[in-house]
Amino acid sequence: MILSGMSLSDLFLLVTALAGAGALTGVLAGLFGVGGGTVIVPVLYELFRILDVPEDLRMPLCVGTSLAIIVPTSLRSFFAHRVKGAVDLSVLKIWALPIVIGVVGGSVIARYAPPEVFKLVFILVAGFSAIRLLFGRDSWRLGTELPGRIALRIYGVVIGVLASLMGIGGGQLSTLLLTFYGRPIHQAVATSSGVGLLVSIPGALGYIYAGWGRAAEHPDVAAIQFPLAIGFVSLIGAVLFIPTSVLCASFGANLAHKLSRRKLELAFGIFLSLICLRFLLSL
Repeated sequence: MILSGMSLSDLFLLVTALAGAGALTGVLAGLFGVGGGTVIVPVLYELFRILDVPEDLRMPLCVGTSLAIIVPTSLRSFFAHRVKGAVDLSVLKIWALPIVIGVVGGSVIARYAPPEVFKLVFILVAGFSAIRLLFGRDSWRLGTELPGRIALRIYGVVIGVLASLMGIGGGQLSTLLLTFYGRPIHQAVATSSGVGLLVSIPGALGYIYAGWGRAAEHPDVAAIQFPLAIGFVSLIGAVLFIPTSVLCASFGANLAHKLSRRKLELAFGIFLSLICLRFLLSL
């Protein structure tokens, strides 16, 4: 953890910037109905860029911090959906080990991969999601029933790797997959809340390992440039993001209720497209 060399004015700047970024994330999350890294990672990326976090540390720090932020949200979401009986535990039992294996694999990749890898994964997955939101039809299906256990386990590993490299809870990926196989959207969302737990907890721990000692490779970096981090998890980022994002999510949600479902899909699709373009330009 880097603490030395940070003045009170630097600390105030960092706290204010992170709280503001958390508030912006909450509004966007409430507006688009997502609470994961799809919003958190690009917001953190711009903030850490302003704070001059080195390029080779910036993207993994965003991803690791995002996974840590998602942990309490995933816990709350999963238990809320489980109480309502909407979670398909049989699918989660099949996915549990493969997803964790995928997350561990993604964490290992994170320790050695250049920042371009994280950006490319984000561009590909977010870009596909944007295409589906902007141009997709309800008739798009991979099948009417879920595939067998072997195929589901393969899907689980892929979800784990991609989610851990994007800094998302995996719910977006698993929901997309389940609906492509004809599962009702409410059941897909509820089941995917459990995926968030399988990804975020081992993912956050994996990024602590992946970034351990990496800051020491930049002795010229000031404390504010690698904000109070353990490995690739910014502790102050996680602590400040959670309350401000939760507090401001209601503002975005109120705005969302004033828009039609199609307008929300178009808005989120455009938002994801802009994020993809931003990361493309930074490659």
